[in-house]
Amino acid sequence: MVTEVVPRSGYLMAFRAAALLNAAAVLFQAVTAGQMLSGAGSGLHGAGSMAVHALGVVLLVTGVLVWKPGGLAVWPAVISLAVLLLGFVQSMLGGTGAVLGHVPLGVGLFGLTVWLSAWSWRA
Repeated sequence: MVTEVVPRSGYLMAFRAAALLNAAAVLFQAVTAGQMLSGAGSGLHGAGSMAVHALGVVLLVTGVLVWKPGGLAVWPAVISLAVLLLGFVQSMLGGTGAVLGHVPLGVGLFGLTVWLSAWSWRA
């Protein structure tokens, strides 16, 4: 028997926070990528990738909590796993200089995190 989670439950609030922070971190990456391409160096962009990875783990954990004990659908947890894995793939591509794969994947990651954020506020 699946029960609906109360909109103000701690699991959903944590997921909302994780999704918003993850989207902000990916947006930060887009800004620092532009600075890096203009010759300012990659220090902030490299540090931001660590935040994206850490927040991806938090997003996955909160996605699982919203699903299993929280009683909502499984798909936010699955998309959160995809965000985490795609973040690692994107980081690998960026480290090898494969900009043609790195940039579109970053746009996709931003879209997924914004989608999860929007869903979490409508849930």
